[in-house]
Amino acid sequence: MRFLLVVFLALTVVACNDEVTIKPNSKLRLEYPTPEYESVEMEFPYTFKKNKEASLISKRNGGINLKYSKMKATIYLTYQKVNNKQSIDSLLYDAQKLTYDHTVKAESILEQPRVDSINNVYGMFYMINGNAATHSQFYVTDSVNHFVTGSLYFNIKPNYDSLYPAIVYLRNDVRTLMETIEWN
Repeated sequence: MRFLLVVFLALTVVACNDEVTIKPNSKLRLEYPTPEYESVEMEFPYTFKKNKEASLISKRNGGINLKYSKMKATIYLTYQKVNNKQSIDSLLYDAQKLTYDHTVKAESILEQPRVDSINNVYGMFYMINGNAATHSQFYVTDSVNHFVTGSLYFNIKPNYDSLYPAIVYLRNDVRTLMETIEWN
């Protein structure tokens, strides 16, 4: 019995000489390139700036897709011509309804209004937090002739925690796109 006690005390003394090093929790570090923006001028009645990382795909229906193949994400843009007062009301209703249809999965929806009276651009930028299908949506209009909507979608199952760095990066691109729209 004394032998076991001596061995135990010897091991305790030897084990206590090493300093314990506390290591910080590791986190996934995703880095994206610094965005470089270029002007997009096409046959559409508006221009904007897009990230050079995004490839532009023009659609027949007047839409534009900005595809981020490395992030498996796409920003879908749709242009509609405003015809009369009733039309702008229905376009605004549809854009807002499309955003708030995500409240089933969203934790919160933050709104950021856009008012640029110099360039006659007015709209709303929506940041949708949670496991919703989209994480950013917006609309801009001049209230008389033009109406543009945009939505950000990932081509994977929504997992807000894992996608968060990409969401933040692409939200900045969506915001820049929205803020640089000018009517022709």
